[in-house]
Amino acid sequence: MEFEEFAGQTPPSFDSVEEVIKDPEVKGFNPGLIVLLLVGGLLLIFLVGNYILYMYAQKTLPPKKKKPVSKKKMKREKLKQGVSAPGE
Repeated sequence: MEFEEFAGQTPPSFDSVEEVIKDPEVKGFNPGLIVLLLVGGLLLIFLVGNYILYMYAQKTLPPKKKKPVSKKKMKREKLKQGVSAPGE
């Protein structure tokens, strides 16, 4: 028969598949790894940037002003403590 000369050979389309199986080392970068590194890097930059801005704001911004306590509330607090309010 005429096909006997090809008996020990694999078709050319399967040669690359066998090479991949024989050579387990992957050439190039895994796309999943690239995405993971990119997202992780952006997250790290975001967190470090926020921390730097927070530290800068702590140094430069004036302290928060407290709300003024109303006279009515002050009177009530003094009565709770047993101190008579002025003018009574």
